[in-house]
Amino acid sequence: MIRRYRVSNGNAAGGSGGNGREEGREDGRDDGRKASRAVGRAVAAAMVALLIVSAVLAGSWLWSRRDGIISGVKAFGVKASSMYSHAREPDTTVMPPDVSRRRYPVLTSPVDFNGNGVDDYTDIMRGARKDALAHPAYDDGYYQGGYPPADRGACVDVVWRAFRNAGYDLKAMVDADIAADRASYASVAAKPDPNIDFRRTGVLDVFFGKYGITLTNDVNDHAQWQQGDIVVFDHVKHIGVISDKRDADGFSYVLHNMNQRRRENDYLAFSRRMGVTGHYRWDASRVPKSVLRAWKG
Repeated sequence: MIRRYRVSNGNAAGGSGGNGREEGREDGRDDGRKASRAVGRAVAAAMVALLIVSAVLAGSWLWSRRDGIISGVKAFGVKASSMYSHAREPDTTVMPPDVSRRRYPVLTSPVDFNGNGVDDYTDIMRGARKDALAHPAYDDGYYQGGYPPADRGACVDVVWRAFRNAGYDLKAMVDADIAADRASYASVAAKPDPNIDFRRTGVLDVFFGKYGITLTNDVNDHAQWQQGDIVVFDHVKHIGVISDKRDADGFSYVLHNMNQRRRENDYLAFSRRMGVTGHYRWDASRVPKSVLRAWKG
């Protein structure tokens, strides 16, 4: 007799037992996740509560000090306003005009070239001051035709604009003198350029040396520094016009443009400044008719 044996599927049996164990482990993990989520929610709630309490405390602190904070903001506003209103600030270093005139009598020119009833020295100084008050953006670039826009310029542009106010065409005079006397203008003699020569400090130094009265370079000789004088620094580096103002010690103010905030200041009294190498007073009587030119703009 043939006996039939039923062979058990061990894998199936074993699989059934394995599923039970996996289910147990899954239940354990679910419990762990639930516990973790509960802890997370508790921590989040505590954080929110802490933030609320902190906000309340901070608000109370700010409220208790509101007057001081408001005062501080106002003070900052005043300070900031003063920073940007320097153009309107009174310059407390200036010697009072009556005192200045008494100590250092103002020199006027015997010439009124443009016939406006104002002498040349005063006209030149006022022309330089107009440029200083206009506060053109610093620009020493090259321009076809020579002249930069009215709202731009460098130290040399203060000078020709000052002379324009007295009726002189400084550009035309410089160009004419270079053409007539190249030997005196060695730096540009080989290739004169009317578009820029009158805006070169070195060229102007030569020109005023020829047609101006040469004066002391000693800035401490206060009485010798008068309105409308031309001052040159380091031969070719900088040039300006002397103002009618003086500081409390008697140093003349200079009207000039080196891109500084105040275009009229007591630069001659600065402890750190360029050296004075030229000091001239314009004298129209020295200029030959072949060079003298009136402004026609």
